[in-house]
Amino acid sequence: MPQFFLNKRLIILLVSVIVLVGLIGFSLRERDAISWPEQFVKDMVGFGQSLVSKPVNYVAGVVENVQDLQNTYTENEKLKTRLDELVKLETKVKDLKQDNNELRAVLEKKEDLRAYNTIQATVIARNPDRWQELLTIDKGEVNGIKSDMAVISSAGLIGKIKSVNEFSSTVELISTNNTKNRISTVIQGKEQDINGWIEGYDSDKKEILVKRISNDMKVDKGSKVMTSGLGGVFPKGLVIGEVKEVKPDQYGLTQTAYVKPAADFYHLEHVMVIDRDIQGVTEKEADAEEDGNDQ
Repeated sequence: MPQFFLNKRLIILLVSVIVLVGLIGFSLRERDAISWPEQFVKDMVGFGQSLVSKPVNYVAGVVENVQDLQNTYTENEKLKTRLDELVKLETKVKDLKQDNNELRAVLEKKEDLRAYNTIQATVIARNPDRWQELLTIDKGEVNGIKSDMAVISSAGLIGKIKSVNEFSSTVELISTNNTKNRISTVIQGKEQDINGWIEGYDSDKKEILVKRISNDMKVDKGSKVMTSGLGGVFPKGLVIGEVKEVKPDQYGLTQTAYVKPAADFYHLEHVMVIDRDIQGVTEKEADAEEDGNDQ
């Protein structure tokens, strides 16, 4: 009897395996229509998926909309703050312009440290060996170019005229390592402006060295650096760059600011030469030039 039951179980197992294999083969073959059990199972599974997916997608959409609304609210608050700051800045600029005009009227002053004319020029040559030091422009003596005139790009100060020919001139960039190429600068501080001098260039960091900064002055990173107008040929307010790092000198008596240039010295095509010979420049023209620089 036990032997019979053992054989019976074996027969049932073999029959089950054969049926299973047959069903698998039947389901894998290519058919134009599926059987009703398969259709029933698929419909039930699809119905269950739809019941689950719709609420989940709805909740996910609600959460995403809430996040977008929150981000929009945060950005709106930031924009409102910037708008308030812009209104304050515009008001301050108007007040300063009004004060400036009143002081000029009192002093009968028709020119200032910001007044200058520009001469448009195009870069026509650069020596690969001295790419960061010199370049040649297509304007010379016949165009009114003189030695030591400041040269700027659309972004900021790039250098000064080193030598002049009849129809061309050589520009010495402020990215040169010539320590004699000194330019008086002013660093815009939170409480007061800080004076310094451009004396060199760090070719590794690609930053200008502004030296002779008083040791008791606090220079903040990100401060804007501009010409002071006290160097003779360089008018006041020409953008130089912003402070990236400040270090004491080797004796600890003064500080040196490492300034990232505003202008791109590598790609230069069109430049402007600044003519400080402002004889005949009226107050109205100077104001127009100043307004153009502010814009």
